[in-house]
Order: sequence, then structure tokens, then C-alpha cells
Amino acid sequence: MGGLGLQALGIEWGTYVLVGSIFLLLLTGLPLAFVTGLVAFIFTIGWFGPNAIPLVTARVFGFVTEYSLVAVPMFVFMASLLDRSGIAKDLFSGMRVLAGRLPGGVAVQTLIVAVFLAAMSGIIGGEIVLLGILALPQMLRLGYDRKIAIGVVCGGGSLGTMIPPSIVLIIYGLIASVSIADLFVAAVIPGLMLAGLYMTYVLTRCLMNPELAPAMPPLPPEEKAKARKEAIKAILLPAAIAFMVLGTIYAGIASVTEAAAMGVFGVLAATLIRKELNFKLVHESAMQTLTTCGMIIWIGIGAATLVGVYNLMGGNRFVSNTILGLDAAPIVIILVMMLILLVLGLFLDWIGIAMLTLPIFVPIIVQLGYDPIWFGILFAVNMQVSFLSPPFGPAAFYLKGVAPPEISLGDIFSSLLPFIVMQLMVLAVMLLFPDIVLLMVN
Repeated sequence: MGGLGLQALGIEWGTYVLVGSIFLLLLTGLPLAFVTGLVAFIFTIGWFGPNAIPLVTARVFGFVTEYSLVAVPMFVFMASLLDRSGIAKDLFSGMRVLAGRLPGGVAVQTLIVAVFLAAMSGIIGGEIVLLGILALPQMLRLGYDRKIAIGVVCGGGSLGTMIPPSIVLIIYGLIASVSIADLFVAAVIPGLMLAGLYMTYVLTRCLMNPELAPAMPPLPPEEKAKARKEAIKAILLPAAIAFMVLGTIYAGIASVTEAAAMGVFGVLAATLIRKELNFKLVHESAMQTLTTCGMIIWIGIGAATLVGVYNLMGGNRFVSNTILGLDAAPIVIILVMMLILLVLGLFLDWIGIAMLTLPIFVPIIVQLGYDPIWFGILFAVNMQVSFLSPPFGPAAFYLKGVAPPEISLGDIFSSLLPFIVMQLMVLAVMLLFPDIVLLMVN
């Protein structure tokens, strides 16, 4: 087809050059979407010639016209509305009453609120910023240990990658061609397990050393009853929104895309009831949604193009034969994949990692006899680790933007180490006991 001679390298050296080109261009500061698109264009022309371009663009068309992708802007819009409304703030204030005099009560309350927020939106950036504004100053004011306070905000805020409706799971479902509803069902137990482990860690440390998290001053008896009523009212709306999204999916009433639209309706109705709905709220939320979804789509287009070219080159067969040709047990191959995902998570955005690795990894998983639903949950936990891991963990940068000036990025990253260890513990449990993940699906 008249290429530029790259075919002479052979698929093995072609793979090394392709991967090396990506990392080299990333060092220049170019966005991942442009890097992958540029490398894909060069390899299309260089390997096959210009006549192959329509074959690659067909893959992009298939990606951008996928119906389930409509759920992504809906959930992002939900998260944007929640960011700007007072729903999360009232929920946090209400949970203070229920946390009571529990050791580390505000930290536990923060984690419970994080679970609610994750179940309503599935976006981590907004959750961490919200918790950083609402919870971090209160914990610091009460004299909480700084590392526990920071870890709870970032660890709890990153639960959105696991707890449905997770955008990570939606993208995985699209790439792996598996049921997103099944992924949501499978993620419930691991997501709650992770949140429970965080709470256990906080409670254990605070029971052993109460000075790490001084108790809140008790409310006067006359205020307690009123505060409980306000707490119940504050919880009802978020619970109703979460039920509209997840309840309809689990009951089989609505697809993921339809449930996303119902969730947006629920949040709009809630802001209307609270008399917060106005043009500014909707306009700012819509603009944030456009920005976020534009980033996701552009990265998806670049990565889909690159993977399409690489597959045409025979790269998927090369990688598959190389991995399956290892003289190792299937679980060792899975561990190698986990290691690759963890290393990539130190440097790349989760969307790019998903688009670049999953089209190659998922067919191998199926060939090894493993369930792609199970691997999807492993992938989500891996991406949660990447959100906290230095040097480019997004959670740390989100929090740094709203944290007091005296808290440095070094303070934040050092505070996240115990939470990374807990994430790896949950990952190990799911690797060893796959039935925990598949229990509710089966």
C-alpha cells in the first residue's frame, strides 16, 4: 500500500518504537490525546500508506457512536450539579449528628458521605474537592491528625472509581463489550469492602490513640432532637437520587444510559425543591460537563485510532502470543498485567490506560478462561491506586487546590500511603477469591 518503510522493522521492533514514541512525546508536555493521535497517524502512513486511513477512521466512528457512551455526559452533569448545589454540604452536616461521639467520628462521617457522593455521580475530582472544602477544615479545626484527615478525604473521594455508577466501569464495559449493569452489580461488594476497610483503619487508630482524632463537643439536649430531624431530611434527597440511578439498574427497570438521565432529572428536581435551581447553576454545570467529556472523547479518539493501527499491524496477536507464550501459570500472567497497569498508572491518565491496554488485555483474559467482569473490577481498583500514587496522582492535586497553604504536595502524598496499601490489600483479596466479585452477578 506504499508505506514509508516502517514495516521493515517487523512487529516486535515496531512495538518498541511505537511505545517509545508515545513516552517520548509525552515528555514534551503534549496532551495524551494528541500524542496517541499523532503516533497513530505516523504509523498508519509509515506502515500501510495513506490508503489505510479510512480503515482507522472507521474504528473511531464506532467508538464515538456507541450508544452507552451517552451515559458519561449524564453522570458528569449530575456530578457538576451536585458540586454547585448545597446537597452535599447538607448531607455532610447531617451526618455529623449520626457520627455522634464515635472515635474519629468526623472522619467516619466523611467516608460515609463519600460513599453517598460516589453512588450519585461516579466522578472522583468533584468529590475530593467537595470533601476538601467541607470536611478537611473541620477535621483540622478539631485537632485531627493531619495525615488521617488528608488520607480520608483523598481515599474516600476516590471511591467513585469503584462504587456504581462509576465512569471507569462504564468505559471498561464499552471497551470490553460486557454488560455495564453486571459490572455495577459486581462492584458493590468490593466498593463497600474498601470503604469499610478505610473506616476500620480510622476507628482502630483512633481507639488506640484518641489524641489522633479528638471527639466533637456534644450537642445540648434541646438541640439534639432538632439536629436529628435535620440529619434525616439531609439524607433523604441523596438517598432518593442514588436509588433513582442504582435501584432502577439493579431492578432491571432502566438501562445504564436511561438511569443516568433519571439521575440528572433527580438532581435537577432536588435543586428545584431546595430552591437552588437557576440559570447560573445549570450553565456552569453544563460548561464543566462539556470540558470533561471533551477530554474523555478526545483521549478516546486518539487511543482508539492508535489501537486500531496497532491491531492492523498485527500487534494484538504479537502481544497475545508473547504473554500466552510465557511458561507461567495463568495467575502469574494476571499479576504481570496488574503490574503493567500499576506502573502505567504512575504516569498516564486512567482513560488513556483503559483505551491503550484493555483492547489487548481483555481478549487474553477470556482466552485464559477468566471472567472479564472480574477483570473489570480489578482494573477499577488499579485505577483507584493510580489516583493516589505519586508522582502524578490526580487526587493529591485536586486536594492541593483547596487545602490550606501550609499543606504541601509532599504532605498529601505521604498521607496517602496507608490508603494505597489498603487498596492493594483489596486487590490481592479479589485476585485470590474471585467469587467475592462475582457473588452478586451469579
